Amino acid sequence: MSFADLGLSDELLRAVADSGYSDPTPIQRQAIPPVLMGRDIIGIAQTGTGKTAGFVLPMIDILSQGRSRARMPRSLILEPTRELAAQVAENFEKYGKHHKLSMALLIGGVSMGDQVKALEKGVDVLIATPGRLMDLFGRGNILLTGCNLLVIDEADRMLDMGFIPDIEQICTKLPASRQTLLFSATMPPPIKKLSDRFLSNPKTIEVARPATAAASIDQRQVRVDSRKKRDVLMRLLRGEAVRNAIIFCNRKTTVRDLSTALKRQGLAAGQIQGDMEQAERIRELDRFKTEEINILVASDVAARGLDIKGVSHVFNYDVPWHPDDYVHRIGRTGRAGRTGVAITFVTKEDAEAIENIQKLIGTRIAPLDDQPATEADTDVAVPSEAAAEAEEKPRGGRSGRRKPAEKSDKAEPPPRARAEAREPAAPTKARRAEPRSPRREREHEAEPADEGWNGPVPSFLGTGFGH
Repeated sequence: MSFADLGLSDELLRAVADSGYSDPTPIQRQAIPPVLMGRDIIGIAQTGTGKTAGFVLPMIDILSQGRSRARMPRSLILEPTRELAAQVAENFEKYGKHHKLSMALLIGGVSMGDQVKALEKGVDVLIATPGRLMDLFGRGNILLTGCNLLVIDEADRMLDMGFIPDIEQICTKLPASRQTLLFSATMPPPIKKLSDRFLSNPKTIEVARPATAAASIDQRQVRVDSRKKRDVLMRLLRGEAVRNAIIFCNRKTTVRDLSTALKRQGLAAGQIQGDMEQAERIRELDRFKTEEINILVASDVAARGLDIKGVSHVFNYDVPWHPDDYVHRIGRTGRAGRTGVAITFVTKEDAEAIENIQKLIGTRIAPLDDQPATEADTDVAVPSEAAAEAEEKPRGGRSGRRKPAEKSDKAEPPPRARAEAREPAAPTKARRAEPRSPRREREHEAEPADEGWNGPVPSFLGTGFGH
């Protein structure tokens, strides 16, 4: 089946062809025709399946008929993060270039005045994060009574970030007869309850088992001493197969320090984390997309919504404490039919977290290059001077003062994670993260990284890159 078989207009087919696509993905094949017919949709699809185009393409054709009015958007797309919202806006610009549709992007970190001006002119498509939308609505800058098409994207992420009450409030302000499209990687009970309340006779589309990693991703784990992480990473990054990479850390300070260390080693690295202004984040992402840099060190603010073609590798420098975050991190590679490699560094302290991840994805993560699972657990190196100095400092209790927690868009580590340096916790069953308020969320903490390890570079990584 081709895009021409889905009932899209000639102008839209031309824009799709100009973008280099010829065959729709499964979610696009199943979603586009019923959306064009006005049906409500529940789309259960993991990241990287092409679901964004699955709602953007039919929306463009639907909105090609009609006219916008001041402060009354004709359609609304809700996204959990700024990055996702910006990515959807890029899709509208790319696929809607042969249509005369107006668009406004409402996200934090940019001028509210410019956003108000765009709304005053009238927009066909309003793409927003819930917080900024509710802010402008409360100021009287938006009227939602003329919005006949609503998209709730990444609904499970909305739940994690504590946005469900906002979404419920927004839904009550839209016309009851609207068309609603809801997309989510999983369908937990609160999301099912939301869909039952606000969707009318929806068609359910499921293209992959929820909360599973894509089969196109070669997942590996490296058992490593916590003091050797940086050296292990340097050796792996110099493999010629590592064309470009996103490296995820749990902590903003780790992102900054690691990015600086990679630059000092002559690698073209950048960073994206919660302390950066939105304009800085966008600039770093653009540098990565245009290949000015080929390594991006990131905190979990970037784990969802980055649709970058051809990312060959994802490295989990720190194991995420919440298993769902693992799926979304590694989903930055192996997208749209391409293959990718995801490598996770696992220390002794990460035993419970990696076990929970493997329970969630339903498979064991193979050791890198068939490395024995216990090899690194007994491999202790002499710490560097910086590491030794860090070890001598008090780590809490009566004799030392703890460093204040950093503000961020991520949740504070669970009690088990905060205590893991004192006493390893027994494995427990995997459980879903509790809903988190975006105003109270904090970024995870992690151990300091140092040098060590002179093991061989695995064969599938090759040699070269960044010398």
